[in-house]
Amino acid sequence: MDKIQEFQKILGINFNNKELLKTALIHKSWSVENKGSLNNERLEFLGDSVLAVIIAEYLYTSYPNKNEGELSKLKSVLVSRQQLSKWAKEINLDKFILISTSEEASGGRKKETILAGAFEALLGAIYLDCGIEKCKEFIVTKFLSKGIDIKIYDYKSLLQEILQKEFKILPEYEIVKETGPDHDKEFECIVKIADRFLGSGKGKTKKQAQQNAAKEALKNIKKLKI
Repeated sequence: MDKIQEFQKILGINFNNKELLKTALIHKSWSVENKGSLNNERLEFLGDSVLAVIIAEYLYTSYPNKNEGELSKLKSVLVSRQQLSKWAKEINLDKFILISTSEEASGGRKKETILAGAFEALLGAIYLDCGIEKCKEFIVTKFLSKGIDIKIYDYKSLLQEILQKEFKILPEYEIVKETGPDHDKEFECIVKIADRFLGSGKGKTKKQAQQNAAKEALKNIKKLKI
């Protein structure tokens, strides 16, 4: 059984145009190393939008009592690089990606950026070959139907990912206050974007204060206009 046939069996999808699937598995590093002209970046671009629509519709119908802000936060987690790389591993996508020798040596098959990008490219390929309904069936059957337990621990990473994607800019953190004795200090942190206040938080360590500031910022992100 060749690699493409093996991967199709895992996916439960038989592609009509197998070149689309092959392209979805080609990371740019492999293309450059082998002097090829194809890579999965265009399919990744398409798959990103397809995924956003599927997840938004799923959350809208599955959580009728949640407001727009709550749905947005859930969506941000489900389309995050961390979540997509996790789903990629569940279908063994890491074993089928074509990457360069240097990427292989540096642990490229475990990198969230490569895995998440390939997952979106795969979805783009499914969309072009089989249509949006097959994409929905794939996402819901393979992942969402198993139940989603959304827990956010790293608010800073999530905030950074959203701001980079939406505004192409990074958040800035500043410790503005320290109170208490050395053995029992409390820190207060604010987070800004483009010199605009986005959130604040307190904690017993600077890192904890930053996480709490990022958590509040995520609540305010929909109000942000730059």
